[in-house]
Amino acid sequence: MDFPHLHLLLNHFPIIGTMVGAGLFLISFLLRAEDVRRSSLIVFVAIALLAIPAFITGVGAQEKIVTDSSISNTLIQRHEGAAELAIWFMEITGALAAAALWRSLRKTSPARWSTAAILVFSFATVGLMARTGNTGGEIRHLEVRSAQESTSVEAAIAQFEPAPAKFTRLMIANKWWWAFMMDLHFMGLVMVVGTIGVFNLRLLGFAKQIPVAPLNKLVPWGLAGLGLNVLTGLLAFIGMPTFYSHDIAFVFKIVAVLLAVTALGFFYHMSVFRECEAVGPGQDAPLRAKFIAGISLVLWLSVIVLGRYIQPLQDSIAR
Repeated sequence: MDFPHLHLLLNHFPIIGTMVGAGLFLISFLLRAEDVRRSSLIVFVAIALLAIPAFITGVGAQEKIVTDSSISNTLIQRHEGAAELAIWFMEITGALAAAALWRSLRKTSPARWSTAAILVFSFATVGLMARTGNTGGEIRHLEVRSAQESTSVEAAIAQFEPAPAKFTRLMIANKWWWAFMMDLHFMGLVMVVGTIGVFNLRLLGFAKQIPVAPLNKLVPWGLAGLGLNVLTGLLAFIGMPTFYSHDIAFVFKIVAVLLAVTALGFFYHMSVFRECEAVGPGQDAPLRAKFIAGISLVLWLSVIVLGRYIQPLQDSIAR
Protein backbone atom coordinates (compact mmCIF):
# COMPACT_ATOMS: atom_id res chain seq x y z
CA MET A 1 0.00 0.00 0.00
CA ASP A 2 1.37 3.42 -0.97
CA PHE A 3 1.03 5.09 2.43
CA PRO A 4 2.83 8.38 1.60
CA HIS A 5 0.51 9.22 -1.29
CA LEU A 6 -2.56 8.04 0.62
CA HIS A 7 -1.52 10.15 3.61
CA LEU A 8 -1.01 13.20 1.40
CA LEU A 9 -4.44 12.63 -0.12
CA LEU A 10 -6.23 12.35 3.23
CA ASN A 11 -4.41 14.85 5.44
CA HIS A 12 -5.87 17.88 3.66
CA PHE A 13 -9.42 17.01 4.74
CA PRO A 14 -8.93 17.49 8.51
CA ILE A 15 -6.96 20.71 8.02
CA ILE A 16 -9.34 22.40 5.58
CA GLY A 17 -12.48 20.75 6.96
CA THR A 18 -12.01 22.07 10.49
CA MET A 19 -11.59 25.58 9.10
CA VAL A 20 -14.79 25.23 7.07
CA GLY A 21 -16.71 23.78 10.03
CA ALA A 22 -15.51 26.46 12.46
CA GLY A 23 -16.30 29.18 9.93
CA LEU A 24 -19.84 27.88 9.38
CA PHE A 25 -20.37 27.51 13.12
CA LEU A 26 -19.34 31.13 13.73
CA ILE A 27 -21.45 32.41 10.82
CA SER A 28 -24.49 30.56 12.20
CA PHE A 29 -24.31 32.74 15.31
CA LEU A 30 -23.98 35.95 13.30
CA LEU A 31 -26.89 35.06 11.00
CA ARG A 32 -28.86 33.14 13.64
CA ALA A 33 -29.30 30.41 11.04
CA GLU A 34 -30.07 27.00 12.50
CA ASP A 35 -29.53 25.24 9.16
CA VAL A 36 -26.02 26.66 8.88
CA ARG A 37 -25.25 25.56 12.42
CA ARG A 38 -26.49 22.06 11.69
CA SER A 39 -24.34 21.97 8.56
CA SER A 40 -21.28 22.94 10.59
CA LEU A 41 -21.98 20.13 13.06
CA ILE A 42 -22.23 17.63 10.21
CA VAL A 43 -18.87 18.88 8.90
CA PHE A 44 -17.27 18.41 12.34
CA VAL A 45 -18.55 14.82 12.61
CA ALA A 46 -17.44 13.98 9.06
CA ILE A 47 -13.97 15.45 9.57
CA ALA A 48 -13.58 13.66 12.91
CA LEU A 49 -14.13 10.40 11.02
CA LEU A 50 -11.80 11.29 8.13
CA ALA A 51 -9.08 12.35 10.56
CA ILE A 52 -8.75 8.73 11.74
CA PRO A 53 -7.51 7.23 8.43
CA ALA A 54 -5.39 10.36 7.87
CA PHE A 55 -3.70 9.73 11.22
CA ILE A 56 -3.32 5.99 10.67
CA THR A 57 -1.69 6.32 7.23
CA GLY A 58 0.91 8.65 8.72
CA VAL A 59 2.70 5.68 10.33
CA GLY A 60 3.11 3.90 7.01
CA ALA A 61 4.25 7.12 5.38
CA GLN A 62 6.85 7.60 8.11
CA GLU A 63 8.29 4.13 7.53
CA LYS A 64 8.64 4.85 3.81
CA ILE A 65 10.58 8.10 4.18
CA VAL A 66 12.48 7.60 7.45
CA THR A 67 15.32 5.85 5.59
CA ASP A 68 15.88 8.92 3.41
CA SER A 69 19.01 10.59 4.75
CA SER A 70 17.88 13.98 3.47
CA ILE A 71 14.86 13.98 5.81
CA SER A 72 15.20 14.90 9.46
CA ASN A 73 13.80 12.33 11.88
CA THR A 74 13.40 15.14 14.42
CA LEU A 75 10.96 16.90 12.09
CA ILE A 76 9.05 13.64 11.60
CA GLN A 77 8.74 13.15 15.36
CA ARG A 78 7.65 16.75 15.77
CA HIS A 79 4.96 16.29 13.14
CA GLU A 80 3.79 13.06 14.77
CA GLY A 81 3.51 14.73 18.17
CA ALA A 82 1.50 17.59 16.66
CA ALA A 83 -0.79 15.10 14.90
CA GLU A 84 -1.46 13.12 18.10
CA LEU A 85 -2.49 16.25 19.96
CA ALA A 86 -4.63 17.51 17.07
CA ILE A 87 -6.55 14.28 16.57
CA TRP A 88 -7.66 14.15 20.22
CA PHE A 89 -9.06 17.67 19.93
CA MET A 90 -10.68 16.75 16.61
CA GLU A 91 -12.38 13.66 18.04
CA ILE A 92 -13.66 15.60 21.06
CA THR A 93 -15.07 18.26 18.73
CA GLY A 94 -16.72 15.56 16.62
CA ALA A 95 -18.25 13.91 19.70
CA LEU A 96 -19.67 17.21 20.95
CA ALA A 97 -21.03 17.94 17.47
CA ALA A 98 -22.67 14.50 17.27
CA ALA A 99 -24.39 15.08 20.63
CA ALA A 100 -25.63 18.50 19.46
CA LEU A 101 -26.90 16.99 16.19
CA TRP A 102 -28.87 14.37 18.08
CA ARG A 103 -30.52 17.06 20.23
CA SER A 104 -31.39 19.04 17.10
CA LEU A 105 -33.03 15.96 15.60
CA ARG A 106 -35.15 15.66 18.74
CA LYS A 107 -36.16 19.32 18.31
CA THR A 108 -34.48 20.33 21.57
CA SER A 109 -32.08 23.21 21.96
CA PRO A 110 -28.46 22.34 22.79
CA ALA A 111 -27.21 23.28 26.23
CA ARG A 112 -25.23 26.51 26.46
CA TRP A 113 -22.16 24.73 27.79
CA SER A 114 -22.31 22.37 24.79
CA THR A 115 -22.37 25.23 22.30
CA ALA A 116 -19.54 27.01 24.10
CA ALA A 117 -17.50 23.79 24.24
CA ILE A 118 -17.93 23.19 20.50
CA LEU A 119 -16.85 26.75 19.78
CA VAL A 120 -13.74 26.51 21.97
CA PHE A 121 -12.66 23.05 20.85
CA SER A 122 -13.32 23.74 17.17
CA PHE A 123 -11.13 26.85 17.08
CA ALA A 124 -8.45 25.12 19.15
CA THR A 125 -8.57 22.25 16.65
CA VAL A 126 -8.20 24.67 13.74
CA GLY A 127 -4.98 25.97 15.26
CA LEU A 128 -3.66 22.51 16.08
CA MET A 129 -4.51 21.16 12.63
CA ALA A 130 -2.81 24.13 11.01
CA ARG A 131 0.26 23.44 13.11
CA THR A 132 0.16 19.77 12.14
CA GLY A 133 0.00 20.70 8.47
CA ASN A 134 2.86 23.17 8.89
CA THR A 135 5.12 20.66 10.67
CA GLY A 136 4.27 18.09 8.00
CA GLY A 137 5.17 20.51 5.24
CA GLU A 138 8.52 21.22 6.86
CA ILE A 139 9.54 17.56 6.46
CA ARG A 140 9.82 17.76 2.69
CA HIS A 141 9.78 21.47 1.89
CA LEU A 142 12.91 23.27 2.96
CA GLU A 143 11.51 26.59 1.86
CA VAL A 144 8.82 26.62 4.57
CA ARG A 145 11.19 25.91 7.45
CA SER A 146 11.78 28.91 9.63
CA ALA A 147 15.39 29.84 10.23
CA GLN A 148 14.44 31.53 13.48
CA GLU A 149 13.88 29.86 16.80
CA SER A 150 10.37 28.93 17.93
CA THR A 151 8.19 31.70 19.25
CA SER A 152 6.83 31.63 22.79
CA VAL A 153 3.45 30.45 21.46
CA GLU A 154 5.12 27.69 19.47
CA ALA A 155 7.12 26.60 22.49
CA ALA A 156 4.02 26.61 24.71
CA ILE A 157 2.11 24.38 22.28
CA ALA A 158 5.07 22.03 21.93
CA GLN A 159 5.07 21.42 25.68
CA PHE A 160 1.64 19.79 25.44
CA GLU A 161 2.52 17.61 22.49
CA PRO A 162 3.13 13.99 23.46
CA ALA A 163 6.52 12.49 22.74
CA PRO A 164 5.47 9.76 20.25
CA ALA A 165 7.99 7.13 21.34
CA LYS A 166 7.28 7.60 25.07
CA PHE A 167 3.51 7.58 24.58
CA THR A 168 3.76 4.42 22.48
CA ARG A 169 5.76 2.63 25.18
CA LEU A 170 3.29 3.79 27.82
CA MET A 171 0.37 2.11 26.03
CA ILE A 172 2.06 -1.31 26.08
CA ALA A 173 4.09 -0.99 29.30
CA ASN A 174 1.63 -3.00 31.37
CA LYS A 175 -0.32 -6.06 30.20
CA TRP A 176 -3.15 -5.28 32.63
CA TRP A 177 -3.58 -1.80 31.16
CA TRP A 178 -3.68 -3.28 27.66
CA ALA A 179 -6.23 -5.90 28.77
CA PHE A 180 -8.33 -3.17 30.39
CA MET A 181 -8.32 -1.15 27.14
CA MET A 182 -9.36 -4.20 25.11
CA ASP A 183 -12.17 -4.93 27.58
CA LEU A 184 -13.43 -1.36 27.21
CA HIS A 185 -13.18 -1.69 23.43
CA PHE A 186 -15.29 -4.86 23.56
CA MET A 187 -17.83 -3.18 25.84
CA GLY A 188 -18.13 -0.30 23.38
CA LEU A 189 -18.80 -2.73 20.54
CA VAL A 190 -21.44 -4.51 22.62
CA MET A 191 -23.15 -1.16 23.20
CA VAL A 192 -23.14 -0.45 19.46
CA VAL A 193 -24.48 -3.85 18.40
CA GLY A 194 -26.91 -4.06 21.32
CA THR A 195 -28.60 -0.79 20.35
CA ILE A 196 -27.96 0.12 16.71
CA GLY A 197 -27.81 -3.54 15.70
CA VAL A 198 -31.10 -4.39 17.39
CA PHE A 199 -32.64 -1.23 15.93
CA ASN A 200 -31.59 -2.37 12.45
CA LEU A 201 -33.09 -5.83 13.02
CA ARG A 202 -36.44 -4.29 13.98
CA LEU A 203 -36.42 -2.15 10.85
CA LEU A 204 -35.76 -5.27 8.78
CA GLY A 205 -38.90 -6.88 10.20
CA PHE A 206 -37.68 -8.91 13.17
CA ALA A 207 -39.48 -8.66 16.53
CA LYS A 208 -42.41 -6.77 15.02
CA GLN A 209 -44.24 -6.73 18.32
CA ILE A 210 -41.84 -3.99 19.47
CA PRO A 211 -42.57 -0.41 18.29
CA VAL A 212 -39.67 1.40 16.62
CA ALA A 213 -39.71 4.64 18.65
CA PRO A 214 -38.43 3.16 21.96
CA LEU A 215 -35.54 1.43 20.17
CA ASN A 216 -34.63 4.67 18.45
CA LYS A 217 -34.22 6.31 21.86
CA LEU A 218 -31.46 3.78 22.65
CA VAL A 219 -29.30 4.87 19.70
CA PRO A 220 -27.40 7.50 21.78
CA TRP A 221 -26.09 4.62 23.91
CA GLY A 222 -24.78 3.07 20.72
CA LEU A 223 -23.11 6.34 19.78
CA ALA A 224 -21.54 6.44 23.25
CA GLY A 225 -20.22 2.93 22.62
CA LEU A 226 -18.81 4.09 19.30
CA GLY A 227 -17.06 6.94 21.08
CA LEU A 228 -15.58 4.44 23.54
CA ASN A 229 -14.39 2.34 20.60
CA VAL A 230 -12.73 5.35 18.96
CA LEU A 231 -10.98 6.27 22.23
CA THR A 232 -9.64 2.80 22.99
CA GLY A 233 -8.95 2.06 19.33
CA LEU A 234 -6.76 5.14 18.94
CA LEU A 235 -4.91 4.32 22.15
CA ALA A 236 -4.32 0.75 20.93
CA PHE A 237 -3.10 2.00 17.56
CA ILE A 238 -0.71 4.46 19.20
CA GLY A 239 0.58 1.57 21.32
CA MET A 240 1.34 -0.66 18.32
CA PRO A 241 1.14 1.53 15.20
CA THR A 242 3.28 -0.65 12.91
CA PHE A 243 1.41 -3.80 13.92
CA TYR A 244 -1.97 -2.35 12.99
CA SER A 245 -1.09 -0.22 9.96
CA HIS A 246 0.22 -3.27 8.05
CA ASP A 247 -2.67 -5.53 9.02
CA ILE A 248 -5.11 -5.84 6.14
CA ALA A 249 -7.93 -6.91 8.49
CA PHE A 250 -7.45 -3.72 10.52
CA VAL A 251 -7.52 -1.59 7.37
CA PHE A 252 -10.77 -3.19 6.21
CA LYS A 253 -12.21 -2.83 9.71
CA ILE A 254 -11.58 0.93 9.67
CA VAL A 255 -13.23 1.17 6.24
CA ALA A 256 -16.24 -0.82 7.50
CA VAL A 257 -16.60 1.43 10.56
CA LEU A 258 -16.50 4.57 8.42
CA LEU A 259 -19.10 3.16 6.03
CA ALA A 260 -21.33 2.02 8.91
CA VAL A 261 -21.29 5.47 10.50
CA THR A 262 -21.98 6.99 7.07
CA ALA A 263 -25.03 4.73 6.68
CA LEU A 264 -26.25 5.85 10.10
CA GLY A 265 -25.75 9.46 9.07
CA PHE A 266 -27.78 8.96 5.90
CA PHE A 267 -30.58 7.38 7.92
CA TYR A 268 -30.97 10.47 10.11
CA HIS A 269 -29.99 13.15 7.61
CA MET A 270 -32.60 11.92 5.11
CA SER A 271 -35.21 12.06 7.91
CA VAL A 272 -36.02 8.40 7.37
CA PHE A 273 -36.11 8.01 11.14
CA ARG A 274 -39.13 10.34 11.39
CA GLU A 275 -41.11 7.97 9.19
CA CYS A 276 -39.93 5.02 11.27
CA GLU A 277 -40.90 6.55 14.62
CA ALA A 278 -44.54 6.18 13.63
CA VAL A 279 -44.09 2.46 12.97
CA GLY A 280 -46.01 0.64 15.69
CA PRO A 281 -46.27 -3.02 16.75
CA GLY A 282 -46.86 -5.38 13.83
CA GLN A 283 -46.10 -2.71 11.21
CA ASP A 284 -43.33 -2.72 8.60
CA ALA A 285 -40.73 0.03 8.23
CA PRO A 286 -40.46 1.91 4.90
CA LEU A 287 -38.47 0.20 2.16
CA ARG A 288 -35.61 2.71 2.15
CA ALA A 289 -35.29 2.33 5.91
CA LYS A 290 -34.95 -1.44 5.46
CA PHE A 291 -32.32 -0.89 2.78
CA ILE A 292 -30.16 1.33 5.01
CA ALA A 293 -30.71 -0.96 8.01
CA GLY A 294 -29.57 -3.99 5.99
CA ILE A 295 -26.39 -2.24 4.86
CA SER A 296 -25.72 -1.00 8.38
CA LEU A 297 -26.18 -4.45 9.93
CA VAL A 298 -23.84 -6.11 7.41
CA LEU A 299 -21.19 -3.46 8.02
CA TRP A 300 -21.31 -3.78 11.83
CA LEU A 301 -21.12 -7.57 11.56
CA SER A 302 -18.11 -7.08 9.26
CA VAL A 303 -16.50 -4.91 11.94
CA ILE A 304 -16.90 -7.73 14.48
CA VAL A 305 -15.51 -10.41 12.14
CA LEU A 306 -12.58 -8.30 10.93
CA GLY A 307 -11.70 -7.33 14.48
CA ARG A 308 -11.61 -11.01 15.41
CA TYR A 309 -9.23 -11.81 12.55
CA ILE A 310 -6.70 -9.01 13.04
CA GLN A 311 -4.32 -11.17 15.11
CA PRO A 312 -4.56 -14.43 13.11
CA LEU A 313 -4.07 -12.62 9.79
CA GLN A 314 -1.05 -10.83 11.20
CA ASP A 315 0.39 -14.16 12.36
CA SER A 316 -0.18 -15.77 9.00
CA ILE A 317 1.59 -12.92 7.21
CA ALA A 318 4.56 -13.18 9.58
CA ARG A 319 4.90 -16.87 8.81
